[in-house]
Amino acid sequence: MIPDSLLLHWVPLGLLCAFSLASADALTKKFFGDYSGWQILVIRFVAPGILLLPLVFLNPLPAVPPVFWLLIFLLIPLELLAMWLYMLAIKDNPLHLTLPYLAFTPVFNILTAYIILGETVSFAGLGGIFLVVAGAFFLNIDTEKSLTWTSVLTPFSTIVRVRGSRLMLCVAMIYSVASVLGKMAVLHATPASFGPFYFAVLGIAALAITLLRKSGDVAILVKKWKEALMVGAFMGVMIITHFMAIARVEVAYFISLKRTSLLFGIVYGALLFKERSLRSHFMAGLLMLAGVALIVIK
Repeated sequence: MIPDSLLLHWVPLGLLCAFSLASADALTKKFFGDYSGWQILVIRFVAPGILLLPLVFLNPLPAVPPVFWLLIFLLIPLELLAMWLYMLAIKDNPLHLTLPYLAFTPVFNILTAYIILGETVSFAGLGGIFLVVAGAFFLNIDTEKSLTWTSVLTPFSTIVRVRGSRLMLCVAMIYSVASVLGKMAVLHATPASFGPFYFAVLGIAALAITLLRKSGDVAILVKKWKEALMVGAFMGVMIITHFMAIARVEVAYFISLKRTSLLFGIVYGALLFKERSLRSHFMAGLLMLAGVALIVIK
């Protein structure tokens, strides 16, 4: 039998979080790849919000100070803005020119977590974070034909040339702030109660905006309810494990581990979408696993 202390350790929780996120991403691409960005936003926020709503009543929030509600007030627009910019970034730009910049979130977290929470990282932990980021970059660089310095450095030059790349960098910055504020909020409540409450509120906010837009996008929840529930279930597991893990460790460490969802994405890409780029993916996987090892033994 696995000890409870291990099950509740931030590393297995973080890996489960990463796997759940990758699963939700893969199912979203499989079932909703042809839908609009806002329709996908409805699936990603409203579906898990509905599924987690019963847990809000079964495990209600404890008494929280006024600053908790201020944090919620700040977090909801940040989350919605980040997702909107994310959709704009990938809508008209190739994924390999946009997704690498999301890996900068844990790098920004080093600064945001220090300023807001006073968290610091060790030298080994810092090295692990940068190895994970480097691995995430390699996962999104086309190096199958020729691995050169030009191909490795290309994503940096696209910041100047490609609007979608700049938008995704903004998304990484927003998430670096939102993840820290989220940890502040969960420390005023409990991980088990905050996760369901937060996504239920986020789902309600997304649903309200969708209805106000009078776009009819909410109909996708009815039209493809089985698929929406599948995506919502994995998103629900992701959000619960996210806050259970982030309450136990420095934000930059956890977000780095969460970015290993890209490794699980390799498997899904091969199984579901017949994607192939084995050499670059293998190298990237080694870098990310080495980074995770440094973070764990920090």
